[in-house]
Amino acid sequence: MKDEKPDERSLAAHRALWQNRGESRPDFAAEAGPGQESVWDYPRPPALVEDTRCVEVILGSHLIARTTQAKRVLETASPPTFYLPRNAINLAFLRPTPGTSLCEWKGRASYRDVVTAEHSVRQAAWTYEDPFRQFHAIAGYISFYPGRVACYVDRQRVRPQDGGFYGGWVTDEIVGPWKGQPGSGGW
Repeated sequence: MKDEKPDERSLAAHRALWQNRGESRPDFAAEAGPGQESVWDYPRPPALVEDTRCVEVILGSHLIARTTQAKRVLETASPPTFYLPRNAINLAFLRPTPGTSLCEWKGRASYRDVVTAEHSVRQAAWTYEDPFRQFHAIAGYISFYPGRVACYVDRQRVRPQDGGFYGGWVTDEIVGPWKGQPGSGGW
């Protein structure tokens, strides 16, 4: 759904493509242990929850962001995505970059490069300036791709979600498998 104007019919068609909605785990899903979360227990449409753990984003020797007021988006078959409030981000390191994409649940995303004197990482961050009503609470919040910049949750280095496009944050408490891997398009 890249760069097309959303209408109710096309949104409904894209939302209907998803086979799993968090109501039950498929047979291939890993079992969550104590203190773990299964991506298969997350709902679709996604849920938005507060997270008070310390979240940091670093590029090279530069602290790009730090907060204990993140919001997580939890969607079936995907690791959580952390969104950080603008007041927790050193915006001097962010540069708008061309291109948008459309999430059938959240709305139109725009992208940011993360740039320091030593590094420039293209489209390392994204934001929903004017999300759909259900996700208004993340309007202007910014998320980062953990495969492009170093992201941490309570000092644990986040691993990126498979596939390159998705921005899920994989930490030790998350079990899958998750979309982004070959053959997971309809999950």
